[in-house]
Amino acid sequence: MTRRALITGITGQDGSYLAELLLAKGYEVHGLRRRSSTFNSARIEHLYQDPRDPETKLFLHYVDLSDSARLIRLLHRLQPDEVYHLAGQSHVGVSFEEPEHTAITTGVGAVTLLESVRTAGIDCRYYQASSSAMFGAAEGAQDESSPFRPNSPHGAAKLHAHWATVMYREGYGMFAVSGIAFNHESPRRGETFVTRKVSRAVARIQAGLEDYLYLGDLDPSRDWGYAPEYVEGMWRMLQADEPQDYVLATGTSCSVRDFVVAAFDHAGLDWEKHVRHDERYARPTQTATLVGDASKAAEQLGWKPKVMPQRLVQIMVDADIAALEREGRPWIDVPEL
Repeated sequence: MTRRALITGITGQDGSYLAELLLAKGYEVHGLRRRSSTFNSARIEHLYQDPRDPETKLFLHYVDLSDSARLIRLLHRLQPDEVYHLAGQSHVGVSFEEPEHTAITTGVGAVTLLESVRTAGIDCRYYQASSSAMFGAAEGAQDESSPFRPNSPHGAAKLHAHWATVMYREGYGMFAVSGIAFNHESPRRGETFVTRKVSRAVARIQAGLEDYLYLGDLDPSRDWGYAPEYVEGMWRMLQADEPQDYVLATGTSCSVRDFVVAAFDHAGLDWEKHVRHDERYARPTQTATLVGDASKAAEQLGWKPKVMPQRLVQIMVDADIAALEREGRPWIDVPEL
């Protein structure tokens, strides 16, 4: 029988790649999206099929995660085999400006969905998109046993959702897992995130459309991987025999400065001539270094990333340059690994 998956946040970076992966595996995919006065589904437009077509495998539903009654009715109707919870306010910098909104959408939203699954009595496997932001100021390489110490509203909200997932697994016997994913990027990353901000600016500076790129602190280091590989890890977690939490990471650390230098070098530009510091991007607290240890995922799931930061930079810069050339968006093409 055709397996059925429900994805919250399907219009986001990870949601769009996950939808592609599941459709390629023969799943029937249902996605939740927020109602808006403008279209916000550009990342999955290439996957769209007429819902009246009997061969259609992708369906979208307008549902707000604060509406538990609507969620329960939809779960009853769909009876999904797998639920992937990716939705929420995911920008760390924005979380300092909107801490309450972040807590509600990212933290409480997960609890609402977990409780809706439990109340509906759905026998499904549940994935929670946890984050390396939960480690915050922790030192060294972080794995599943490392202590959590979030230092942003985003990290705190993710930790709330993470422990709720553990509680529903242990308290109610649900097959519920958390993927503690370190930073993962792609040409589909939102334009306000630093990696995409850099790659997009490089393309525009090379084309003569802009002169400068304004950034905050260049010293923080992150473990940056490639988003299409990370959604493969998410899927593998739900195919395991037992529900467990896993770190997804490359095991390498790259500073913002290193990312910037590599991006400008790839386009044949001198970064020091174009990058300017802007104090407005400073945050109340900043994590100096985050690097993950995904040994457990490698040993138990067979998941190992191939794209390291240097290659990731090239993929993103090339995609934004190509997007300018065709005056479109680089969301459909995924480079061969």
